[in-house]
Amino acid sequence: MNVITIVCDTLRRDHVGAYNLGRPLNQCGSEAAPNWRLPMPNMDRLIERGTVFDNAYIGSTPCMPARRDIYTGRLEFLERGWGPLEEDDYDLPRQVSGAPNRSIRQSMQKNDPISCLLTDHFHLWEQGSGNYHMGYSGFEFIRGIESDGLYTDPIEFACPPGDLMGKNERHWRNVHFIRQSDEDYFCAQVCQKAADWLTRNHTHENFFLHLDIFDPHEPWDPPEDILKIFDPIGYDIEGLRAAAPYDLWRLHYTEEQFLNMRARYAAKVVFLDRWLGKVFDALDDLKLWEETLVILTTDHGTWNGDHGRMGKLGTHQYDGCSHIPFIACHPTEGHGERRKQLIQLVDLYPTILESVGRPLPPRNESKPLHGVNLLPLFGDAYSPTRDCALMGMFGKSVSITDGEWTLHQSPVANNQPLYWQGYHLARFINYDLGPFSEGRRPVKNCKSWDEPTSLHNRRDDPSESMNISHREPEQLLRMQTLLRDELVRLRAPEWQIKRLGV
Repeated sequence: MNVITIVCDTLRRDHVGAYNLGRPLNQCGSEAAPNWRLPMPNMDRLIERGTVFDNAYIGSTPCMPARRDIYTGRLEFLERGWGPLEEDDYDLPRQVSGAPNRSIRQSMQKNDPISCLLTDHFHLWEQGSGNYHMGYSGFEFIRGIESDGLYTDPIEFACPPGDLMGKNERHWRNVHFIRQSDEDYFCAQVCQKAADWLTRNHTHENFFLHLDIFDPHEPWDPPEDILKIFDPIGYDIEGLRAAAPYDLWRLHYTEEQFLNMRARYAAKVVFLDRWLGKVFDALDDLKLWEETLVILTTDHGTWNGDHGRMGKLGTHQYDGCSHIPFIACHPTEGHGERRKQLIQLVDLYPTILESVGRPLPPRNESKPLHGVNLLPLFGDAYSPTRDCALMGMFGKSVSITDGEWTLHQSPVANNQPLYWQGYHLARFINYDLGPFSEGRRPVKNCKSWDEPTSLHNRRDDPSESMNISHREPEQLLRMQTLLRDELVRLRAPEWQIKRLGV
């Protein structure tokens, strides 16, 4: 069976039709959301053909930690933060295709699956991560988004004043040279490249195509005609950068600016949906649905006014960031059905390997596989997965849900003991690291989110706006015990249990 995975960065669950069911966003979990309906005809195409997973969650966050979860089948945030693949990682593309230094002809003669990465995601290349493309049989990087240093020409170009001294200045400089029409937007290029690759490569046996699309991550710069669907002002508004502040929005925006930024995000999602149609059209034309597992998901969501915030980070992994869309279209099973089981991004690893006919690599006691093979769920609505989902960002609070209750456990006051496991340094998101000894570095002066431990009942409070830990001491203790037991089951470092006070 072929596999196509589509990971769209920073895609909120409530913006996807499989979850909002055509309702206004403010009727989909968070009353703080706008009252818009989003036209999403192409993602909607997956609803009848696919299986909608209602309880899909992130693991490690943000962007690159989530990808290491996908590439290794293990939760990265329990051991370190944002970083590259390491030499002892059994990274997914190499497990699919074998050594990438072989010729394509050799792979075909051995009937090994061909793998390909198509992406505009600059984080995969920049310092601090930088090597996620190396295991694929082939890859193509669409240049120019965000801080990609593509053009350096000393010229004048259109750039929001707030972006002139930040990394997005490079984005606008690149856009000046690249963008002449909608086809030149970065997600459009990735989707068109994917359709072209499928046309040329669909006869490969059991191929794996991975699309890593940066949209709808910031910069939020959609075509203005789509933006005006949600805010008639369009770009005729002053004082806005193209990125959210990752903070309480009232500290940065007026009401008018806040509406416009949310409109930009919604327009980004609608534009992404338009171009995903190119990929799905190619699957139609080539009749590939009948022999391909297609998975659409994201690395995390983002705040859209919930908890008074914009952007991701800054607080616990509340529902708006942690509860993600996940739709999978199996060739023959589970069509038009929904599943309630708890699943996570680490589950992609064993699911993809099983689908393309490759074995799981050997594991040692200290680094077990955390992912669960999802293939049985398509034919069996009651197939078990896990009792709880664990998620977080390295050095911050840790969240756990059993599907009904969610606990966000803050660390003890000094956030110690805390270690960075592995020999790589913290490059992209800096941590104060001590000397390397016995496979790890002590982490000093690491402040967690400025939030107390909180407990929420998802049935009564889906947006997790009410902390009821003081009213439910028995449930709090039960969830803290569950957290401790899950850390032990996953063979997390023992210091995590001490740091979290459980």
